[in-house]
Order: sequence, then C-alpha cells, then structure tokens
Amino acid sequence: MRIFKNLTLYHAAIALLLAAFLLYGWAFIQRTVIVVDGQPMHALFDDAMISMQFAKNFARGDGLVWNAGGERVEGFSNPLWVLVMAVVHLFPTPLTETSFYIKLISLACLLVNLLMVKGLAEHFSTNRLVALAAVFLTAFYFPLNNWSLQGMEVGLQALLVSAGLLLALRALQAGRFQPWTYVLFGLGVLLRMDTAAPVVAAAAMLAWIDPQHRRQHLAGGLAAVGGVLLALTLWRLAYYGDALPNTYYLKLGTGSTILRVSIGLRRLWDFVWASNWAIFALPLLLPALDKRRALWPLYAAVLAQVGYSVYVGGDAWEHVGGANRFIAVVMPLFFVLYSHALGELTALVVAAVKDKSGRAALVAQGAMLLWVGLSLVNLNTLFVQNAFRMWTLQNKPVFVSGTERYAGMGLTIKEVTTPQATVALVTAGNIPYFAERPSIDLLGKVDPVIARLPARLNASLFEPGNYQPGHNKWDYAYSIGVLRPDVVAQVMDASQEEAMPYLVDYEMHLIEGIPYYFRSDSPHVRWELLSPES
Repeated sequence: MRIFKNLTLYHAAIALLLAAFLLYGWAFIQRTVIVVDGQPMHALFDDAMISMQFAKNFARGDGLVWNAGGERVEGFSNPLWVLVMAVVHLFPTPLTETSFYIKLISLACLLVNLLMVKGLAEHFSTNRLVALAAVFLTAFYFPLNNWSLQGMEVGLQALLVSAGLLLALRALQAGRFQPWTYVLFGLGVLLRMDTAAPVVAAAAMLAWIDPQHRRQHLAGGLAAVGGVLLALTLWRLAYYGDALPNTYYLKLGTGSTILRVSIGLRRLWDFVWASNWAIFALPLLLPALDKRRALWPLYAAVLAQVGYSVYVGGDAWEHVGGANRFIAVVMPLFFVLYSHALGELTALVVAAVKDKSGRAALVAQGAMLLWVGLSLVNLNTLFVQNAFRMWTLQNKPVFVSGTERYAGMGLTIKEVTTPQATVALVTAGNIPYFAERPSIDLLGKVDPVIARLPARLNASLFEPGNYQPGHNKWDYAYSIGVLRPDVVAQVMDASQEEAMPYLVDYEMHLIEGIPYYFRSDSPHVRWELLSPES
C-alpha cells in the first residue's frame, strides 16, 4: 500500500473524513431549519413527528398514546426510538427546539457508525484505501443522511447492525463467541421489529461459519429476535390489548401479498437501475476474489433487509429516489463489500502488470480513488430531479418544505381553536405535535377502524408515488361524518370531491393560503380570529 504507507497519514486521512462529515452533517441540520411566522424552528420529517407525538405524551405522564387521554393505539413501529425521543422531552425545552436534539443524536449515531464501517473494512482488507473508500461512501451517502438527520431511526439502526457484525467478526477471528453482538442485535429489534430480518440472516450465517460456537449463535439469535419480540408482544397485549401494532394492519394486514411483493420488486429494480446497476453488480464479484466465509454475514444482512423491503412493497416515499428507509440501513455494509471488491480488483491489476518500480500500483490506486469519487457522485445525483443540489446542500433537503407547511398549520390551529377542539388531518406528525389538540388520523395510523379497511389501489400501481403503504386507506363517512371533528385541516390528495358531502356544515377559511374547514356549530373555534368565509 503506497499511497497511505505511513500509518499516521492514514489515521490523519480518516480523522479528516470524520471531521468533514461532522461539518457536512451540521450544515445539513442547518438546512432543515424551518421558518414559521418569521421565527426559525426545528421539526422533523412528518413520520418521525408521529413518534415525537407519542414521546411527548409519554414524557408528560399521559402514556404512550397519540392523543393525551385518548385511546391506546400503537401507531409507531420504533419503540426504542420513541423512548429516546421521550428522554429528550423530559428536559424543559420548547417544542420548537426538541427536534434539534433528535437530529444531533442521529448525527452522533452516524458518526459512530463510520467507525464501525472503518473497522469492518479493516477486518477484511489490509489495503487502507478500502477502509477510506467505505467510510467516504457511507459518510456522504445522501439517503442515509437524509432519513437519519430528518428524525428517523435509520442512523441508530444502521449503527446497531454494523456494530453487532463487527463484534461478531472480531470474535470469530479470535476463536471465541461475543455475546454483546446479540445484545446489540436485540436492541436493534427493540428499535424496529423489522431489524429481525438482517439479525436472523446474520445469526444464521454466523452459526454456519462458526461451528465451534454454533449453539451460542443460535441461542443468541433466538434471544435477540424471539425473546425481544415475545417481550414486546406481551407488553403490547397488556398495554394496547393487541398482539400486533396498528401499523401492521395498516400496511400489511389487508391486500394481496403477491401484488405487494410485485410492487416491491419493481421498486427495488427502479432503485438499482436509477442509481446505476453496475455499482450494485460489483460486489457480486467479491466471492470469486475473496473466498473467506467471514464475508457472508454481511451479504446475508444486506440481502435479508433488501428482501424485507421487497416483501412490504417498498416504502411510501419511493418517488423521492435513492435508498428507502429500509435499504438505507444496510448501505454501510454494502459500501464495505463494494470497497473491498474494488481493492481486490486493484490488487489483481497491479499483480498482472508486474511493475517493480511501483508506478503501476500508484496509478491503479489513484484510479480506484477516482472510481470511488465517481461512484459517490453517481449514487447521489442520478435518482431524482435536483438531487445534486440537495446533496450539496444548495437546495434544502427533500421533505423540508412539507415539514415547514405542516408545523405552521399546527401552530395556526393552536391559535384559532381552544384546547378541546378536535382536528382531522392526513399528516399525523407535525400538525398534532404543534397544535396540541386531540386529533383524528384520516389515514388510520393511529385509528384501528381505518387501519383494518382494504387498501385503495391506484390504476398505475407500479409508478413511483402511486403505491404508498400506509397512505391508501380512508373513510370520510366515519372519520368526518361520525367522529365530527371541529376542524378538518386536510383530506387526502385528489379526494376532495369524496370528502365534500361530509363538509356541508363546515365553513372553509383560507389562512395564509391554506384552506381549513371549521364545523359551523363548534364552540371550540375562536371565530373572532377568522376572516370572513372564503
């Protein structure tokens, strides 16, 4: 290794990469600042704010519920992340600032995960360029940063999976068993139950390649997955009265599995093709270049998580491009495999040239660095319009404009209603969080009646954005006609005509260009603050 022959230089390069990532991450967080009524504030991607709503109520002593004093419905899929968010809410921080600390926690998780990526790459290769490449690709991969720094649990999930695998592989190399691997894996399942997919795959592969400790791996995997899921189920039955979270019924409980998997396969194909299929094909060469079985737990975890994404039909936000929330979790492992494959190919080229002067090695390694840089640009710029400007932070990241709108709507509703007013809405995160009013979720994430309805399927299901798991069920006859909210803040896109029969005794008012429907006989609307009916 000639470019980084000096170990001190290598460590300096790693430190420089980590510092650059911290600067980028801090700048990214600043680009997610929103402005409402001229005041800067922090909020998260709306799905993350649903978890924040549960966390806020839990920290205030109202229980793990969406509405304080309301029905117990498990409208979240990330128990450990909700608990992390609840800890933040224990401090006397304004609601307009709590999200900032969640972003900082995610930034810290992403930073530590880079150290895990470095360790994994070094475990497989003595070529220091491999570790630098893996860290570089992970540090500046936009989808991973975007999901994490806008409040989702993706960064922590990636860290737990990567750290667990690193501990396991180091123990395997030393000829011993590492129980902390399965502690981290168990925390991953507690964080999100679907972490069971990569954990089961990795544990099974570790049991296969480590016969000396096969029983421990099987027992550890059983405890990390079966034990945690059993504990969650018993707690869920006791607290919510249901064996499964409401989000299960909303996304998977109804509809055709074959159709859902077909759409998931199409979403995966779109992701791979748009991001450049040649990049994803390169790690497939690695088993022919490095036959060590220790690589297989990484492959197993990546393939299992990708398989899970396919099984659930992809994510609701596939149209924004890049790795979805599920696949982004294992992209750091993919980058380790990708960088190692590049390193092995580079070594083959150098060996074939047989240049004793060392110039061929320098050229090959320089070419590898160039290829890694081009790969990163490729992965971050091809998948969606304005991707390059968002990645380089010239434009605000995706979702920020929506976050600003919904947070502003929440504060507006808080101003023009009394605390007893009920609000019907579609985006169930920022609006109820900032409005602090009892709310009705029109899409059913926290409404078991809606969650158990059959999904509404658009004509062009295979087009990005036309199939959105968790966003394709509603019943205005029930949510508006029966529940009679004081305010209808939103209805689902393109369903205005369907909603109108249930809004006949509501008055529509435009506030800062946004239409709201207020029930005409509501005593919980501050009518004196509203302009004449628009």
